[in-house]
Amino acid sequence: MSSLEEEVSDNDLVAKTKKGDSSAFDDLIRKYHGRLYGLIYHMTSNHEDTNDLLQDVFSKTFQVIATFKGESSFYTWIHRIAVNMTLNFLKKRNRRQHSSLDNTEEHLENDPDFLAEANKKDPRHLINMQEFQKKLTVAMDQLSGQHRAVVTLFDIQGISQSEIAKILKTTEGTVRSRLFYAHQQLKTSLQEFNVK
Repeated sequence: MSSLEEEVSDNDLVAKTKKGDSSAFDDLIRKYHGRLYGLIYHMTSNHEDTNDLLQDVFSKTFQVIATFKGESSFYTWIHRIAVNMTLNFLKKRNRRQHSSLDNTEEHLENDPDFLAEANKKDPRHLINMQEFQKKLTVAMDQLSGQHRAVVTLFDIQGISQSEIAKILKTTEGTVRSRLFYAHQQLKTSLQEFNVK
C-alpha cells in the first residue's frame, strides 16, 4: 500500500470515527497497535508499563480525535501522542526510582530474538548475547527520554529523520544532533562488544 493510499485510508477511518463509528477507531487501533507497542516498549523496557501506556495512548487519541485537523498525517499525529505520553511517564518514573536490572531480566525472557538465539544451543554465544542485551537495555535507560525517543524511532522503528522531526515537532538538525549524541553514548557504553 502506498503512503498516499495509507493516508487516505487513515483519513477515512478518522472521519468515520469523528462521526461516531467505533469500529473505524478499532481499525486504527489494530493498524497501529504493533508499531506503537514497539515504540513504547523500547523507550520503557517494561512490558507492563508498555501495556498501560498503550491503553492510555489509544484512550487519549479517542478523546482528542475531534481535534485532528489533518495538518500532518494521522501516523505522525498518533506517534507524537505516544512519544509525548511516554516521555512524560519516563520523567515521572525517573523521579520515583532508578532503573533496575529486574526489568532487564524480564526483557530477555520475552525477547523473540533472544529466544531464537537461545534455541541455537551455543552456550558461549548465548551468554554473550544475554550480556549484550542486558548492557544495551541499561545503556538505553541511561539516555535521556528525548535521546531514547530518537534512537527508538530511527534505529528500531526505521522512521526517517524528517518524519521524526515532524513527530517530535523539531528540526531535522536537532534530530541528527540527538541521534549523533545518543549513538556516541551507546557506543561508549557498549565498547566491550565492538559496537560501531
